[in-house]
Order: sequence, then structure tokens, then C-alpha cells
Amino acid sequence: MVARFVSGTEIDKVVRYNEQKVATGKAELIGAFDYTKDAAQLTMSDKIGQLQYLTKQNRQTRRNAIHISLNFDKADQLDKEKLLEIAQTYLEKIGFGGQPCLIYQHHDAAHKHIHLVTTNILNGSNRINIHNIGRNQSEIARKEIEIQFGLVQAQGKKQERELLFSPVQAEKVIYGKSETKAAVSNTVREVVSTYKYTSLAELNAVLHLYNIEADRGTPGSKMHEKNGLRYFVLNKDGNHVGVPIKASAIYGRPTMAKLQERFSKNKQKREGFRQRIHGQLDKAIQAGPQTQHNFAGKLKRAGIDIVWRKNESGRLYGVTYVDHATRCVFNGSDLGPAYSANAISELLNYTQEAKENLIQQTGLEDHLPYVIRDLSGNLLGILLEQQESSEQMDFELRITRKKKKKKRPNI
Repeated sequence: MVARFVSGTEIDKVVRYNEQKVATGKAELIGAFDYTKDAAQLTMSDKIGQLQYLTKQNRQTRRNAIHISLNFDKADQLDKEKLLEIAQTYLEKIGFGGQPCLIYQHHDAAHKHIHLVTTNILNGSNRINIHNIGRNQSEIARKEIEIQFGLVQAQGKKQERELLFSPVQAEKVIYGKSETKAAVSNTVREVVSTYKYTSLAELNAVLHLYNIEADRGTPGSKMHEKNGLRYFVLNKDGNHVGVPIKASAIYGRPTMAKLQERFSKNKQKREGFRQRIHGQLDKAIQAGPQTQHNFAGKLKRAGIDIVWRKNESGRLYGVTYVDHATRCVFNGSDLGPAYSANAISELLNYTQEAKENLIQQTGLEDHLPYVIRDLSGNLLGILLEQQESSEQMDFELRITRKKKKKKRPNI
């Protein structure tokens, strides 16, 4: 079992998010703990009202909306009664026993999972301390429940990532074929809160995989000057379609100001995950000269998507790697010269002329196959340092111009 504990500031939006899932047949309300009516008899007003009755007693506590998901392995055979029993046990173990709570079973992922909606404000205005509750009380409760109910145990971060994000818990958004606002909101919320990106471009590298783009407006426009942000659905050609959704209208309010706070934090958080992506890239590179399709396929099988950035003439000037296993986003140049657009372009466009150029520069004709296969080594890194500098300058000049929409890789 994997437990995910999230706190927010608007309890009504948490309830409405789950009710929207119910309305579209992707979830059902299976229980309501400590409500004055049975779950089947509750109106929308009842569901929100009883929680807001508590939150209004303590207006000093802003983060009073609790949204928990309990995720189970496919091998766990659990009916609704057992899911409710697990939910009740979990709440008691983390100190939320006796709190009004709505329990929804969602049907939008391959594995069985339930969502719990409650508040940390007690009747009488006191609050339950939730500081580090996810890594402390919740983690202890999770392990005890696995044993108590004979569940498949989530051993380490790998299985947790598979249950929570494989690679994202949201359908691929297709404009006109899904409830656009709900689908966009769900995808944006998951990506923004779980991936480690350090710029809007890096965030969009992930969102583009799901036909969504965060847009600040044209430079010089009123929206851009006021630091505004909106989210568009993209068609198969990468063009905006339909009416955009303001960031402030999405659950969690992923505005530009909030994203900028995450940029600096994520820069530190992702540092510990460089080793994995370096290792996977090295494996793909060591296969030697190959096609773009084969190179991307090797990374795809390792849980990494590569986003290609090309100019209007088709020249590759940048690459971004999206590691779904660690939920980290890196530009190639951030990982080192050997992983930059120029280095990868050299690998994918390896010709006899390129071979002769390398022989001339290195004098290592007998060992050339090694040179080509070990792009992560210092030798080729040194050869590419000058190219990397010009690549960065080229990119900085380019972003001042209006860019043509580019087709994203299919997934």
C-alpha cells in the first residue's frame, strides 16, 4: 500500500474535485465517516457543509483541507467493505479518528485506490498537527496496515512511484473528447506537485506529453507583465485549441508566482537524482551511432522521455529529459556537455565525415569505437565544450523571438 497525504486551503474544491469524478463515472462515494447522514443520503451541501462547519471555527489555520489517497497493488483483493475498514484504521492511526471524512473509490487508474477528504480542524477550533505527518505517522500507519490486512508491501520508492505515477495519474487530454477543465486540472495538479522542474520550459516539457501547455502570454502583453498564467489544451500539431483555463481557476492555484517558488526548491531537490539519469543515458549512448527513434526508445523503456527542441530548419538546438521514475526534469546542458543537444546530435548523425573529424582531433583511430560509445567520458566532453557554449547562446537568442509550435513526441 502507498499513502499520499496532501493538505490544501479550500475544502470545498477538494470535495468538488471528487464529485466531478463521480459525475463522470470515474469514482463513487463508498462511505462517510462521522457524518450526520449515511453516504447515500448526503447532498453536495451536506458533504461540504459539515467540513466547513469545522474549518470556520479556526480561521488562523490556512491549510485545513486534507486530501489523502491510499493506493493498493493489483494483487490485493479488496471489496468496498475492506477498503472502508482500511480507511478507518488509517485515519485512527494518524490521529484523525472521529473526524468527518468522505471516502471515494476512484476507477481512473490500473490499480485500486481510494481518496479520503477530511479536515484537521477539531470541533472546538483546535487543530491536528500535520507537520511531517506524511513521512512520520502516515508511513508508520502504512506499514502496520500492510501487515494487519495482509497487503502487498510497498518495498522502497520504486513501487511507490509505480502506484502513484506511472507516469501520470491522468488520462491523456484530447480536446473535445474529455471534460476539458477537469482533465486539465487533474493533469496539471499532478505534474506541478510531483515533478521537479526549475523553469516554465521544463514544466512544459512534461505537460506537452499530455497535450497541455502553460502559457504566460506574448512578451509585452498585459498578462505577461502582470505575471499571469493560463493552461491550454494542445492538438496533435502542438497548437492551442479552445478556451484557456486560468491558473487561479485550477485546484491548487498553480499560478506563476507559486511555480516560481517551486523552481528554486526543485533545483535543490533534484540534485540527488542525477546519478540515475546519468546512468540510463550512458547505457543508451554506449550502443553507439543510432537513429533518433532507437535512442528515444531505449530511454522510454527506462522510464525517461526525451523532448527535442528544433529550430525552423530542423536543427536540434536543445534536449530535455523527463525522468518519470524520479520525477525529475533536466535540460541536457544541465547534465553536462556529453548529454547536450550537440553531443546527442553527433551521436544520431554519425557519418564517415564525423568519424574522420574525430580521428583528426583525437588521433585515436584504433580506439575510435570506444570514443563514440563513451560520450560520457572526459575526452568527448572536452571536444564539445565550445559547441555547448555556442548552443547556449543560440538558445538565449532564440527565446527572444516568437517560436513556432513544435510537434511533440508520441507516447
